[in-house]
Amino acid sequence: MLDRTATSTLNLDAPATTEDARYFEYTSSANPIGAKLISRVPYRSFPASLYDGGPTRVVPLDLAAELGCEGPATGPGLCANFVRVLAGEKVSLEPNATSLVFYVVDGAGIASQDSTGLRFSKGDFFTFPGGQSVELAADSTARLYYVNDAPLLAYLGASATVRRFVPTLYPATRAEEELRKVLKAPGAGQRNRVSILLGNANFPQTRTVTHTMWAMFGVVAPKTMQKPHRHQSIALDFISECQPGCYTLVGTELDDHGNIRNPQRVDWEPGMVFVTPPGYWHAHFNESSENGYVIPIQDAGLQTYLRALDIRFAH
Repeated sequence: MLDRTATSTLNLDAPATTEDARYFEYTSSANPIGAKLISRVPYRSFPASLYDGGPTRVVPLDLAAELGCEGPATGPGLCANFVRVLAGEKVSLEPNATSLVFYVVDGAGIASQDSTGLRFSKGDFFTFPGGQSVELAADSTARLYYVNDAPLLAYLGASATVRRFVPTLYPATRAEEELRKVLKAPGAGQRNRVSILLGNANFPQTRTVTHTMWAMFGVVAPKTMQKPHRHQSIALDFISECQPGCYTLVGTELDDHGNIRNPQRVDWEPGMVFVTPPGYWHAHFNESSENGYVIPIQDAGLQTYLRALDIRFAH
């Protein structure tokens, strides 16, 4: 039934503002990146020297100034961070985020949220939902790579209030075992990527580590290359292990042979992070004699759910 009393309390002498209303011609405004109204996601690399030494701290990999958004932010919807925690010390993380994804570079300790805790050590992945602080306490000096989706919530003007998953641990031994299976499978050398995606039972449609993010654990074998692919999610690529001769080529176009035209080259170093912008082709190369390992964390959980990931592979 229509409630006519609800409108009786409205003050129509104080209408909604018209001062903020704007009107734009379609063809000049429908592509704000092309019209340079909004910036592209920039290329950027962040070296391991940012957290190799020094005191306990969190180091946001902040590109907010280039992105024109509230910071810290490494992309429009994600913020990557290096974390260093000295033995016997702890650090508290309190982002306004739905999801926190971690990879343990080295060291060991306990991660906790409210009454839930888990032990972590080198090579482990783990996730926590947002809404409450997460504490990292180190038994031995620890370094971690950590990504949250706080920039997305800042843009939406929203707060994390509902947990979509519970804290989840992906032990190093199991992740490495699953990756070895993929590497040794028939036809692995012909695959565009030799990798595993970390999933969560709560998100069977997207098969991603949280509802907004995915985490990939990939290997590039010695003397091989992985052909270009692209997607509309940003990739925040962490290099966990490599030798000189590993690198990535990134660019906007392919030539007639399926190679990246006029690429930007990113030489890998252990412990570094580099940004692969949305929609850019990227290919991985390993000219060394040892495996190289890459861990991209992306906003592909959200993009997949929106049916907008648009992942494509070079022929």
